[in-house]
Amino acid sequence: MSRFDNEPFTLSRDVDAVIVPAGINVKLRTGQSGFITQALGGSFTVYVEGNLFRVAGKDADALGKELAAVPELPPDASDADVRELAWQQMKTCYDPEIPINIVDLGLVYSCEVRSEPDGRVKTSAAWLIEQAGFHKGYGNGRAGISTKHTLALVNRGGASTAELMALAHEIAAGVDARFGVALHPEPVLVGHSW
Repeated sequence: MSRFDNEPFTLSRDVDAVIVPAGINVKLRTGQSGFITQALGGSFTVYVEGNLFRVAGKDADALGKELAAVPELPPDASDADVRELAWQQMKTCYDPEIPINIVDLGLVYSCEVRSEPDGRVKTSAAWLIEQAGFHKGYGNGRAGISTKHTLALVNRGGASTAELMALAHEIAAGVDARFGVALHPEPVLVGHSW
């Protein structure tokens, strides 16, 4: 994706957004108009009614844009191939206010990739989750992500198992859409399946 110089748009459907820099989740409504100020790294920074918002790449269509292609690895990819793709993907992650990717900005120092005996490759799920737009404290309602740890889902009071699982699936789908990586829960689920 590239930068935009205040390209106008009108939303074709409701989208979830995050107020920049406050990090508060909001919903932008169908028909709202504004300007795309930046489109880098698979997400958009938009200016609507005097505020900046981050809109996830999965909602590009609502802005009249195309979805970013999901990266793919060949089935016989080595750890080095996975690491290189991870670095390439990190270079597509931008701060909503600064048009410099997080690698060049100096926010990422290493990328650990580890092959498992069963053929899976592991990297930091917390990093993937946050870069897919699910920050600490994310969630509207009774289920959310902990304000202290990205990998912990919390019941804010009265949430059902179904609500927690729906949030987990939303996060997993967001990571898959952004990076092409399938997340699987490590905890053993009792009375519920993934």
